[in-house]
Amino acid sequence: MAERLEATRAIAADPAAVFRVLTDPQGHVDSSGMLQSATGERVSAVGDTFVVHMDREALNDYPLGLYDVTVKIVTFEPDREIAWTPEGQLNLGHVYGYRLEPIDGGTLVTSYYDWSSVEQSWKDGGIFPVISETALRATLGILARTAAPGLPRPDA
Repeated sequence: MAERLEATRAIAADPAAVFRVLTDPQGHVDSSGMLQSATGERVSAVGDTFVVHMDREALNDYPLGLYDVTVKIVTFEPDREIAWTPEGQLNLGHVYGYRLEPIDGGTLVTSYYDWSSVEQSWKDGGIFPVISETALRATLGILARTAAPGLPRPDA
């Protein structure tokens, strides 16, 4: 089984505008319903962090209720790529990220979720992937609405 999911969408905003949304904790994109809010400053480098307040009940899979995770930036290439790993009670090592590629009229954005670095015992537990490819696609729709509200998709 693949240990990485990706979804791609063209967004009618330049890479800098998309990247601004992705580096702002208040713009943190989630389609699962788990993300309730976020606190912290805009990230600007690998190692930067902010806190995300979560509610696992949105997935109706594990009774974790309300909890916080620290989002730790593991890749930071301005206007090109950002990735992070959630840390908290469990530091499993899965990574979420976005790659940005300039195109005519906007940005081709790839959202990815990679759990290849997670210990095998967790993989064997059947909790990965935590989110689906459909959820990644949905995050791209939310990102498009946030970075380029009301604008049609450019051709990719």
